[in-house]
Parts: sequence; structure tokens; C-alpha cells
Amino acid sequence: MTDPTEVSRVTPGFKPGTFITKDRDPPRMHRLIAEHGLDDTDFTEDDARAALRDMIRARRFDERALALQRRGWMSGYPPFKGQEASQIGAAHAMREDDVLLPTYRSNALQIARGVPPSDLFLFRRGYAEYESDHDVPVFPQAVPIASQIPHAAGVGMASTYRGDDYAALVCFGDGATSEGDFHEGLNFAGVFDAPVVFFCENNGWAISLPRDRQTASDSIAVKAEAYGIEGVQVDGNDPLAVREVVSDALEKARQGKPVLVESLTYRQGAHTTADDPTRYRDDDPDLPEWRTADPLERFEEFCLDAGIVDEDELDAMYEDANEELREAKETAEETPEPGPDELFDYVYEDLTPELAEQRAEHMAHVDEHGPFHIER
Repeated sequence: MTDPTEVSRVTPGFKPGTFITKDRDPPRMHRLIAEHGLDDTDFTEDDARAALRDMIRARRFDERALALQRRGWMSGYPPFKGQEASQIGAAHAMREDDVLLPTYRSNALQIARGVPPSDLFLFRRGYAEYESDHDVPVFPQAVPIASQIPHAAGVGMASTYRGDDYAALVCFGDGATSEGDFHEGLNFAGVFDAPVVFFCENNGWAISLPRDRQTASDSIAVKAEAYGIEGVQVDGNDPLAVREVVSDALEKARQGKPVLVESLTYRQGAHTTADDPTRYRDDDPDLPEWRTADPLERFEEFCLDAGIVDEDELDAMYEDANEELREAKETAEETPEPGPDELFDYVYEDLTPELAEQRAEHMAHVDEHGPFHIER
């Protein structure tokens, strides 16, 4: 299997916004650190340092969450190791008022946007999704595949109708492009000029199904042509390239021109902690090395070689991330358990008469039998 990006590399002088969708060729992939570094970009060393810091925070979160799940501290967990650069780059492209619609593997993006890691821990322990009082404009994680994509079109249309200036960024995997929600969301956005960026993290696998069994298209980005919008591919293991492409896409979206971004990355671990990838996947020899390499190691090496950080500063970033997660775990453990009546609190903004009746019946049952009694 030939990776289209191996024969369709970015040309010299490529700038974000050079979207290739009007002909039948696959969109050209954009990358920075492997070809240009920080030269000819608007990025500073502080930008690169911030990206590295958040990638380290994300990697440490993923490792800690996986370890905690394995010991039964929280329920099933979807690892995202290998996708840190993709998610951190997208997060750093967003404005404070832009709305994020995450999928269940978007934890790195949420952390970089300002969602406390303790909230993400608590969600996996059965609590309401956002326990803290943070004011990050972010939707709940979407576990049903692709259900958040039409929601994003609605969020973007609402921004237009209200005369606001924010855009929506919706995240999903390559498997979601096989769902009808993908078609419906992009079609609505294209027809109504909704300010939405559709951010597809193509990590190569939809559980056990490889991308070439998802679609016969040359790429996912080229699908944008069917909806009258623009599409672009980006090296998803290059956080600065992702930030540049998504920043440009968000600006276009705010002008009523939605964009589909395909971020080419790789899922290094299992689909979830209930999955065994060794049953269906080897080391993917058909994919190029840049695609399957560890993005954190790659970016650390880039920052060290460029003198952006030194070893002492790198060590301090890891120490800070470890301390942040220690405090997040303590916060989660100290949070009182939710009551059985809270089950009804988040269905609608105002409790309906039917739900109020159901809650009363439920609480009467709990009072009589306890919260864990099941009628047989």
C-alpha cells in the first residue's frame, strides 16, 4: 500500500491556505519541522516551547490514566499515545472563544485547552464530565462514533445566526468518515457556510479496520470536494505544522468557509483498554517512518537540536507534568461521590415533568432498598 503523502509532499513555498481540492489529485501534505524548522514561519521559540510542554503534559496524562485503569481505579480508557502532536497543534491554533467538540480520544486537546486533568479522571470514574468550574467552551466527549459532527455544524450555524465571531473545531477519527453523520455534518456546513473546522485525526485504524478498508478515496481530505468545501492534509506528528494549518483553517471558517483537515498520525497503542491490537496489527511496515515514529521524541529532538530547550529545562517540564497529575489524582479522590439523583440533572437544562416523576420514583426505590439494589 502506497502512502499518498510519500508521492505528494509539500512543494517549496507552500503556505497554509493552499488547498488542493479542485482537481482529482490528493491534497498535498503540509509539514514544517522536517523541512523548514521555524524558518519562514511566524512561530517563535516560545511557541515551540509551549507546544513541547503541552505534549509532555499530555503524554504523562495518557501514561498515568492507562496505569490507573489497569489497577481498577477508573473504568475503560482510550489511549492516545502517538497523537499528542496532532492534538496539541490543533489546541494551540484555537482562540479562547472557539468551541471544541471532542471525541473520546481528544484528552490531549482538552488538557491543552485548559480542561483540568482531574475532570478527565473523574469522567472515567463515572462523574459528571466537568466537575470543576472551568469556563473552557468545550462540549462533552462524544463516545458514539461521529455524533458530534452534525452538532458542530449546528454550533457553527448558531455562531452565524447570533452574529458572533467564534468558530467550532470538531475532532473525529478516520473511522467516523464511514458514518452518515460525517456526510450530514459536512454537507450542512458547506450549504450554510458554517464556521466549522472538521479535524480528522487519521491514526490509521478504526479499531481493527485499516484506512484502506474505510474508503477507496486517495485521502480523507479530498472528500471535502464533495461538499463544496476545502480540504488539506498535514503531518500530524508535527505540532507546529498542525497549528499553522488549523489556524489558517479557523480563519477561513470564520469567513464562512468551512474546512476539512486530515491530520496524518498513528495510534501507537490499543483502541481502548478492552482492545488487543496484536490480534489484527503488526508494526505497519507499509507506513513511512515519519508516520509511525514517536511524535514526542521527534519534537524533543528538534527542540534540543535547535537550542530551544536544554536538558535541564526538559527535565523540569517532566517534573511539572508529574506534579500536575499527582495533584489531579488527589483532587479526583477527594471529590465527593455523586448522588443517585444526579443521574437526572444533565438530560435537559430544566427538568421535565416526566423526568421529575422518574427521579421521585428512583429516589423512593433508593431510600427503600439502597442505591445498588436490582429487581429480579
